[in-house]
Amino acid sequence: MELVFNLLLIAGGIVLLYFGGEALVKNAVVLARTWGISSMVVGLTVVAFGTSSPELAASLAAALTGSPDIAIGNVVGSNILNILLILGVTALLAPIQAQAQFIKREVPIMIGASLLLFVFMYTGEQVGRWEGLASVVLLGLYIWFLYRSSADENPAVLGEFDQEYGQPVQTGWRTYAGLVLGLVLLGVGARLLTIGAVELARAFGVPELVIGLTIVALGTSLPEVAASITAALRREPDIALGNIVGSNVFNILGILGLTALVQPVGLPWESIQRDMWTMLAASVLLWPFLATGYRLGRREGGVFLGLYVAYVAFLINSASQNGAG
Repeated sequence: MELVFNLLLIAGGIVLLYFGGEALVKNAVVLARTWGISSMVVGLTVVAFGTSSPELAASLAAALTGSPDIAIGNVVGSNILNILLILGVTALLAPIQAQAQFIKREVPIMIGASLLLFVFMYTGEQVGRWEGLASVVLLGLYIWFLYRSSADENPAVLGEFDQEYGQPVQTGWRTYAGLVLGLVLLGVGARLLTIGAVELARAFGVPELVIGLTIVALGTSLPEVAASITAALRREPDIALGNIVGSNVFNILGILGLTALVQPVGLPWESIQRDMWTMLAASVLLWPFLATGYRLGRREGGVFLGLYVAYVAFLINSASQNGAG
């Protein structure tokens, strides 16, 4: 009975996170367009960061309730899932070939953000408030870089983002109410998901880190799944890629940075290093496809998806062996 209750908590938390993220993104896009921000910058910042809002809510909730392993596992697991699973499925549905030059430039930034975690690991046992502040400052510079780069972009790419995010909008009390509702749903959903995940981990003897890397990461990444698959079906590959790359950068610099500012996050180096290397390898694997202009086709999507299945199987196997030991 307790198992069913914990699973219901996790499922309910994921549902609330999904709808909370959707409400936040939808209304944040309306506000950003009202303020005169270009549709491309909206797509690469407001939407990419907005779809990462469930990860932020879940990581904050986990850190504040004394489960730092779930917080760090959520960030690392979401980044692995975004590239291998979401881009893999997206490429299977519709081959991806990026036209946007700046997305190709962003991938090294994503790799650099991943490497920053290794720096934090080697310089201390936690991401403290100073590291969190440095991460948030770097995120601000990244947003400024996007804003400056978008002015020199390919007209076809600009049109793609205008079609998706450039519609005339009107703000009113419903927009602000939607923002508040989204934040409330995110907060409640994150709390339910964290409680359910921690109790499930304890019941089965599975490390909280593994729960964070799998169940929590998948649950909080649902907005990225929806956004990327929708963009792929509409034949808008740059939006799908921009969402994933932007989300991965925000997951490390924004989520981990903001979480550490509120509550320093311990880094379980011995147990997380394997997953950090996997995250870095997945990021590096994506780079050749964008740097050379070679498309991410169905064959490559299948490889990405296969790698993710193998990674999760390895996690489950390792957890079962540790439990047996």
